[in-house]
Amino acid sequence: MRALFDRLGADGFRVLAVATKREPETLVDAVVDDESELVLAGFAAFLDPPKASAKPALQALAASGVAVKIITGDNEQVARHVFGELGIPVTGVLTGAEIGAMNDDALRARVEDVNLFARANPQQKNRVLLALKARGHVVGYMGDGINDAPSLHTADVGISVDSAVDVAKQAAAMILLENDLNVLYAGIREGRRTFGNVMKYIMMATSSNFGNMFSMAAATLFLPFLPMLPLQILLNNFLYDLSELPIPLDNVDEQDLARPRRWDMAFIRDFMVCIGPISSIFDFLTFWLLLKVLHADETLFHTGWFVESLATQVLVIFVIRTRGSPFASRPHPALLLTSLGIVGVAMVLPFTPLAGMLGFTPLPPEFFGLLAGLMIVYLVLVEIVKRWFYRRLAQRQGAPA
Repeated sequence: MRALFDRLGADGFRVLAVATKREPETLVDAVVDDESELVLAGFAAFLDPPKASAKPALQALAASGVAVKIITGDNEQVARHVFGELGIPVTGVLTGAEIGAMNDDALRARVEDVNLFARANPQQKNRVLLALKARGHVVGYMGDGINDAPSLHTADVGISVDSAVDVAKQAAAMILLENDLNVLYAGIREGRRTFGNVMKYIMMATSSNFGNMFSMAAATLFLPFLPMLPLQILLNNFLYDLSELPIPLDNVDEQDLARPRRWDMAFIRDFMVCIGPISSIFDFLTFWLLLKVLHADETLFHTGWFVESLATQVLVIFVIRTRGSPFASRPHPALLLTSLGIVGVAMVLPFTPLAGMLGFTPLPPEFFGLLAGLMIVYLVLVEIVKRWFYRRLAQRQGAPA
């Protein structure tokens, strides 16, 4: 019978033993001790094969840098059969009995290489998740039963399905309305796309604001007037914010979707320090051109720097939105049109009836020729420094540039 049990398990069947025992008619309640001296009648075998969509979904998750591990209460034979049907190689096995015999340090040393945990009870499942988190991993756990509730709480992201028991759904952070792992894969991709676009916004804002605020502070040391009026600064920020509204719609490079990324303040700081001063350099060059070439008075200076600062802040998004060539990574049409439109508004404002109220004056034609030249050189220089920055980052991380 043991051989039959093992053979059914190896074929993927969950096996329930059926046994009988004669009890006196006076028996009212059964207790644990009554489960002895039973006569085996046979096995009830249940087959629950994985969905056809599970194999490609798990392969896609693995290719995206998501390590797939199975923690189950089933025996090892059944779990190995499921692994085979899903096309996942078994890299290591730990049973519930082995987990129970380990302390937390020993478990942390093993969980990295093991991807199959069999005959695990709820407490042992929870210990596996805690061990993975202790090793610095972001852990997602998917379960639908009552016993999964503690693990759903412990995981960084608890995931359940709409058909799960209420306790599991209440413990989960996310509930899949479709019983398809491709939904999970699509959600991970969308999360990475969102993270990528958030990083674009932060990188653009920190580098540009760092440069412009440094320029503002430095200009006050030698100018006999304010570099820009308060109303103009507010308008500049308002238009700049409008240009950033379509960033959540923007496309993200496949390179940024292929692997998980973490929040890295050191990366943001280093990027800001590398790119921000370039903006200041061109601000100072603009100051020199306005004062020495165009012989600008206070109003013309305000107008010229307003247009140049907004143009550099807005158009730089097309360079820093991708690690590669800006010409190879296409921005979303809404981002392209909005950014160019905002720069166009800044150039037109000095020629409208609002100019006097805003403290602007019409700019001479030669200014726009100088601005075009400045912008081309500025964006090319940012692209050069950006590529150097990412090459240096890749060398530090030991990855190919």
